[in-house]
Amino acid sequence: MTLLWIAIAVLLLPALWILIMPLRNADKLHDQLRDFEANDTSAEQNVAIFKRRLASLEAARDRGDIDATRFDEDRLELERSLLEDTEVTVRRPLKTANSGRLVVPFIMIGVVVISVLWYQQEGAEGDLTLLAVRQEVQNDPDSSLAMYIERMEEQAARQPNNPNVWSTLFPLYREIGQTDQAIDALERLIDIEGRIAPLLAQLAQIRFFVAGRELTEDVQMLVDETLEQDPRQPTVLGMLGIHAFDNGDYEQAIDRWRRALANIEDANTSASLREGIRVAQERMGVAPEEAAVEAAESTGVRVTVSLDDALAERVSDDDTVFITARDIEGELPPLAVVQALVSELPMTVVLDNSVAMSPEAQISQVQHARLMVRVSPSGQATPQPGDLFGDLDGVSVGPIVEDEAYEVVINRVFE
Repeated sequence: MTLLWIAIAVLLLPALWILIMPLRNADKLHDQLRDFEANDTSAEQNVAIFKRRLASLEAARDRGDIDATRFDEDRLELERSLLEDTEVTVRRPLKTANSGRLVVPFIMIGVVVISVLWYQQEGAEGDLTLLAVRQEVQNDPDSSLAMYIERMEEQAARQPNNPNVWSTLFPLYREIGQTDQAIDALERLIDIEGRIAPLLAQLAQIRFFVAGRELTEDVQMLVDETLEQDPRQPTVLGMLGIHAFDNGDYEQAIDRWRRALANIEDANTSASLREGIRVAQERMGVAPEEAAVEAAESTGVRVTVSLDDALAERVSDDDTVFITARDIEGELPPLAVVQALVSELPMTVVLDNSVAMSPEAQISQVQHARLMVRVSPSGQATPQPGDLFGDLDGVSVGPIVEDEAYEVVINRVFE
């Protein structure tokens, strides 16, 4: 922490230097302003300009270019302009170069105090303390998990509103089997971070196991709240798969676990789910080869396509609609393509391996895809100016679910 405050002081020094820099040039600036006011000849210049313009005006009258009435009007305008330009304005006397110097130290002190208070409220001082605690325990010859938990509990008492304290304590409590403390830590974390799907899923999971792998009313409420926010939440789907497996519903267990697999990046968790799927398939009497084919065929994306009403007049019923899935990086050929007509919109289609363009590029090979829908009056596969399109990025690829579909609206024009 000492290094932190030294770093803050080092950062504040340039700011304080900027505050005092104007004082160094105050004498020079004061002299320049004084000289300017003493040598200001703008009034004399304005009078000289007035005389030249008046002489020109009189010459024009004498030549007969203007009559007396026009001469009087123009002269009046010149006099009015001169009065405005030479109007005497009372200047405030210049203050001394030293005036205001006493305010600067107070401003400097204010900058330092406000900076420190702001950092204490919004900065990561508490997180740095947690890091220091962790390093101290790791470097202690007698370090143990119990010591680490004790030190973290001390920090929880000192900074109860720091979410990183509770997100650290929760897995530690769970690891040593203190489920009540783990649930309490997780609930404190939810109070701070809000009822977001990943945290609700973990709370549902730990309560599920505490209840002997039963979907109690409390657990079911958490499951419903989580799936309402994120229907593909892998932690909840994995838990539901366990519940279905325990009740002998192996087909539903496999479906839940496959959907969870589509959204899990952790290799260990993915391996556990695949092993669970394999065991469930064995109990169903499904051979591994058949199961792999069945899984590949049931993997894909269900898409609902519609046309924006504002663009309806730009197309005809016979125009071709291309519905395509591509990999996020755009390095592979189209993974799946369905062709339709505008007259069929709105429509729902399934993009899976059965509509792949090549065996080397199939939608089951990726976890996320980009959906692209294009209306082509010419019927050409290559986009043309004037084609209409809509797209959706980051779509999760997984088991096809009957009542779940991504929506893509054709609402733009290809330039």
